[in-house]
Amino acid sequence: MKQILLWVAVCACLKTYAQEKNTSRPDSHAPIGVMGDHTHKKGEFMISYRFMSMPMEDNLVGSDDISADEIATTIPNRFSGLEGQPPTLRVIPLRMTMQMHMIGAMYAPSDKLTLMAMGTIISNEMDHTTYQGGMGTNTLGEFTTQSSGIGDTRLTALYKISGKAHINLGVSIPTGSVEEEDDVLTPMNMRPTLRLPYPMQLGSGTWDLLPGITFAIRSEKLGWGSQVSGVVRLGDNDNDFSYGNQLKATTWGSYLLTNWLSTSLRLDFSSLAEIDGQDPNIVAPVQTANPDFQGGTRLDALLGVNLVGQSGFTKNMRLAAEFGIPVIQDLNGPQLQTLSVLTLGYQYAF
Repeated sequence: MKQILLWVAVCACLKTYAQEKNTSRPDSHAPIGVMGDHTHKKGEFMISYRFMSMPMEDNLVGSDDISADEIATTIPNRFSGLEGQPPTLRVIPLRMTMQMHMIGAMYAPSDKLTLMAMGTIISNEMDHTTYQGGMGTNTLGEFTTQSSGIGDTRLTALYKISGKAHINLGVSIPTGSVEEEDDVLTPMNMRPTLRLPYPMQLGSGTWDLLPGITFAIRSEKLGWGSQVSGVVRLGDNDNDFSYGNQLKATTWGSYLLTNWLSTSLRLDFSSLAEIDGQDPNIVAPVQTANPDFQGGTRLDALLGVNLVGQSGFTKNMRLAAEFGIPVIQDLNGPQLQTLSVLTLGYQYAF
């Protein structure tokens, strides 16, 4: 009888252990700000939603602060000499908020291969001040431009090369608009409707290649991962320009607090090249209309948290948040500097 009871107890423990092993760890995924960080087993699906907000304010040239008055009186206007164009920049961005909703799905046709699709909805808002035409620091007033709609769509394949690493290879489909317009206040005190400058557009207008490689390991409590990825533009768009190529490198460490909660620290480096070419319909005495005043490098430090359900209807449902600030910014020409990056997310695997 004792042997039977002991056997039943052992079987019960093995069953409980198996159930726990079938439950996802909160640190089995990277921080929510990292895309394409994990693969799935054959036949598994995952749906996800992310919200990202990035406010920007005040201008930098390289890593040095520059005031609106300095820009208006010292930075040459690329379009000077054209009709109605002053010699210096006379419309100055003050602040901008970019928000993005990302809806994704993953499916694994095999243990080696996971397919991922992601669509985006973007909302941009930028505040400006306009100086009177000519020279000096007299202003006419402020105005706000807005753009919102569908962004570009990403299709990516993740191929597992070992238990700790996989290759990312994808393509970005130009579903986002590059012809957004809004009303502006000119230095001549007029309010025409013009094509918005490059940072306010919703897509790239180009097909882009998305290469990358991801590595991650975990122990009983600690985890570590790293990803290198890029965006390679495959030619110019229909408006005679292409956004710059981008290189991203990120590394993170995580700590398992409980079976349902983990925290993370991450460093994220990004380098974006200047725009190649020029949209002939983007002509204005504002820094955001100059292709040379786009891109630069940035290093962010971010703190994250991952929560995952362990039983019932919440099992394998994941909530995550990550917040970070730049520690280094080196921007091409006068540009608004990033203040912070916030990403919130929900993921469900089945």
